[in-house]
Amino acid sequence: MAARNFLARSPKEEESSAAVREAVLLGGKNAAIAGTVVAVPTLVACRVLPWAKHNLNYTAQALIISAACIAGFFITADKTILRNARQNTIGRIDKST
Repeated sequence: MAARNFLARSPKEEESSAAVREAVLLGGKNAAIAGTVVAVPTLVACRVLPWAKHNLNYTAQALIISAACIAGFFITADKTILRNARQNTIGRIDKST
């Protein structure tokens, strides 16, 4: 027999799930943009500049690009979640007055 889930989700959990989904979507978009913006100059510099050619191997290039992607994702996701929380708080205050 299949186990049944008897838990009922509250409306706040559904709103929270939508907010997290929105944050992940926007974070992914910004991570792709940040990765592209950082990848082009990094790869060009490693082919053109003598210092970069000698000191930045493939691992260093990948770390530079992935650090920008990760930062773009988390900064955007954090801002989105905080914006949604602020809107929820303002909505609660408006309803109470």
